[in-house]
Amino acid sequence: MTIKVLSVASEAVPLVKTGGLADVVGALPGALAPHGVETTTLLPGYPSVVSALNRPRAVHAWDSLLGTPARLLSGTLEGGHPLLVLDAPALFAREGAPYTDAAGRDWADNWQRFAALGRAAADIAGGALVKRGKQQSFDLVHAHDWQAALAPAYLRYAPYGATRTPSVITIHNMAFQGWSGPEVFPQLSLPAEAWALDGVEYHGGVGMLKAGLASANAITTVSPTYAREIRSATFGMGLEGVIVERGNSVHGILNGIDAKVWDPAGDLSLAARYSHRSLDKRRANKRALEAEFGLDAGDGPLFIVVTRLTWQKGMDVLPEVIDHLVGIGGRLALLGSGDATIERDLFKAAARHPGRIGIRVGYDESLSHRMQAGGDAIIIPSRFEPCGLTQLYGLAYGCLPVVARTGGLADTVIDANPAALAAGCATGVQFDGVSYHALAAALTRTVALYSQQDVWVRLQKNAMKCDFSWKASGRAYADLYAALIA
Repeated sequence: MTIKVLSVASEAVPLVKTGGLADVVGALPGALAPHGVETTTLLPGYPSVVSALNRPRAVHAWDSLLGTPARLLSGTLEGGHPLLVLDAPALFAREGAPYTDAAGRDWADNWQRFAALGRAAADIAGGALVKRGKQQSFDLVHAHDWQAALAPAYLRYAPYGATRTPSVITIHNMAFQGWSGPEVFPQLSLPAEAWALDGVEYHGGVGMLKAGLASANAITTVSPTYAREIRSATFGMGLEGVIVERGNSVHGILNGIDAKVWDPAGDLSLAARYSHRSLDKRRANKRALEAEFGLDAGDGPLFIVVTRLTWQKGMDVLPEVIDHLVGIGGRLALLGSGDATIERDLFKAAARHPGRIGIRVGYDESLSHRMQAGGDAIIIPSRFEPCGLTQLYGLAYGCLPVVARTGGLADTVIDANPAALAAGCATGVQFDGVSYHALAAALTRTVALYSQQDVWVRLQKNAMKCDFSWKASGRAYADLYAALIA
């Protein structure tokens, strides 16, 4: 039997992306298909999304969806997977990023924009779509992060018949919760009973993520360790009580990566393609990366960083450690943007070490591939990391991860300690606590490993042989869906 799932999110590759959420949502339809799951993805009608549709067809309309006219457009994602787009021009047809204006400020009506997305999802699951005179049904709704989190709440409270479609919500990052003041509640078209501690109310206002966590039949996070961590005040961001209350309804399912896109043997953006059997070819990529970042060529270790420059990612500590990194023979190529103070401190460090430190502000997908292929090790000192994808890309490309022991980083990187080295299973370097001393020690250990080239090559081969495709994770999601609709 085919399980029909409506996947609701605010972004998905290749149509719109601000972070790893888009990669996961875009990959899920293909990952689930081999396991008997047909996934229809529902996205907001941002200009980039609507313009990418080939001959879009309107399949439903609302005269007033939370106060604004809207219609539903039908299309397809890459791979031919079904796509629905919520075309509500008053909410989504505007310049700027998906969540912010051109100046980087959150849209004041984000609560309405994404509440409308959740309400539309519930309407669709409740039978709003009619195809050839027959209601189009879904077995389950899968909501992603706070932007889609009201979908489970609308399913829980709105009148869609005697049988409520089950729902799953996935937490990609607990830090972003979608809170608004109490004045928005009357505009959500939810019954009064939804304003409750086990409903949408949160600290005197509307908590969108909290509403989804309280209402969904099951909660997933994107790694097993993060599923445990968010039960504590340190990682739960105020919602740890809800997570603990949900008990066995919380599951950790590790993210995967697209093994066709992230494959150094077939990556056309590289100076030289290679596999774990031809690691000597990586040298050409290292030389090309040095030239691209204006770095002195050399055989010493070349570290890379590809990230948002934020406190969560531990990037406030990195500028402090750069003098140490250079002092032990390392060089650094960094691609990222974010906190202005961190950017300034990184450029100051680069000025102190010309030819040793290269900085690019922004994001470039192709460049990130070239960096993974040309770098020797990727530094990921996150204070918390629900899953993380860059370490998975590093493993696939033989760019060994140097990671803080948290969340998905702890689940995917095997520390090169004496026992793991003796067993032949190590794939990177882990460290505890994000501080100058902890990161500096990890970098020193990495350079020591790199100096033993036979050991380093074994680590690279171990890393590149890891399977972090969607195969196992797709099966885990499919099994969860089946249990919920049984």
